[in-house]
Amino acid sequence: MTVSFENFPIYKKAIAFTVKIFKILDNENLQKEFSLKDQLKRATLSITNNIAEGSEYGSNKQFIRFLWIAKGSCAEVRNMLFVLYSLEKINDEIFNSLNTECMEITKEIYHFIKYLEKSTLDTK
Repeated sequence: MTVSFENFPIYKKAIAFTVKIFKILDNENLQKEFSLKDQLKRATLSITNNIAEGSEYGSNKQFIRFLWIAKGSCAEVRNMLFVLYSLEKINDEIFNSLNTECMEITKEIYHFIKYLEKSTLDTK
């Protein structure tokens, strides 16, 4: 069975999260935070990019490697959200919502990795 990355629920969830991050970064309160905004955008995109790229290699071993990278990018995103929150650039509600969503994505990536370790799913 061939599965395209666009059909993975974790990819869809990560794309929706990326859109939220990009919209929040348009906030006037963040206008002067060029480097933080750029790094947060790149880290967020890294989550979806690694899910997509890893799925195209056609082996679970390679896909899992890229999923671990995506999971690491989630940690980077959460760290940067904490920095923005600590600098009072985002409020409690935004921080808690995005941080919780990112932790959920991290958990889902981990569970997907564990599934793939036991699976013969063909991603090519």
